[in-house]
Amino acid sequence: MKIGYKLIAESFGPQELVRQAARAEQVGFDFVEMSDHFHPWVEAQGHSPFVWNVLSAIAAKTTTLEIATGVTCPSVRYHPAIIAQAAATLALLSDGRFTLGVGSGERLNEHIVGRGFPGVRERHAMFDEALDIIRLLWKGGYQNYDGRYLKLEDARIFDLPDTAPTMAVAVSGPSSVALAVKHGDGLFAVEPKRELVDGYRAAGGTGPLFCEAPLAWARTEEAAVTAAHTTNAWSVTGWKVMAELPNPVNFEAAAGTVREQDIREQFACGPDVERHLEVIGQFTDAGFDHVALMNAGPDQAGFFDFFERTLRPRLVSASSR
Repeated sequence: MKIGYKLIAESFGPQELVRQAARAEQVGFDFVEMSDHFHPWVEAQGHSPFVWNVLSAIAAKTTTLEIATGVTCPSVRYHPAIIAQAAATLALLSDGRFTLGVGSGERLNEHIVGRGFPGVRERHAMFDEALDIIRLLWKGGYQNYDGRYLKLEDARIFDLPDTAPTMAVAVSGPSSVALAVKHGDGLFAVEPKRELVDGYRAAGGTGPLFCEAPLAWARTEEAAVTAAHTTNAWSVTGWKVMAELPNPVNFEAAAGTVREQDIREQFACGPDVERHLEVIGQFTDAGFDHVALMNAGPDQAGFFDFFERTLRPRLVSASSR
């Protein structure tokens, strides 16, 4: 098992995210991953820097830490040729430490270019074509593509790594699992659903299995709950809500009925290592082997110390059994 740290790009500016990544390497995290958003989920978070700039800076500031997008949508706000080029460049800058996490997107970030945000069936069809184009460009040479939704004309990526980046495809159900098997080298999920892992493996998928475990560390449980409720109540609403709402104000409205008790049930809140192990265990028990820890608590420095001294030794011990 590899243990990662979720860089919460919606809550921190670019310089702080780079600093956190460097600290993550120091305390023993194997990888960091960062979402590719244009907007934060809610106004209280207050940030959303450009992921490709931040991860490039992290690649320059670290030596062994693996990095990943968690995840980027290559089919609406971006053309997939741009993502293919960006990923190839970042793979080179990081000496092969980069994983391209991809997904079909959320309205929150994709509607901003004025192309609309299609229904899920059309989104998946566009996403399918986008991944075709990325793979095509990573083969080298000039390439063309004439799809129903996306086109490519005489495009070539001149700077390609010897080995293409690992591509992990975000999944939430059978149709996206099928895309992960078809195009991906692994999968990415945010829910501890064993059926996603089993479906991927049964269909022949053999790659790494990325996930995010929701934690909120603080010196007291109450402080952790308050912080997570303020900035992450939206996450309790579920993927069907998260994919469809257009702006932070809409997420604030949707999260208006989320109680602090709902946060306690989903997040590991406070300093109790056993509760953190319990939440992380939901994902490892489901079969995920790349677990990114997302700390929604108020104290990132305290969380890093907690991870290094208390949580990591327990996780390493458990994975070695």
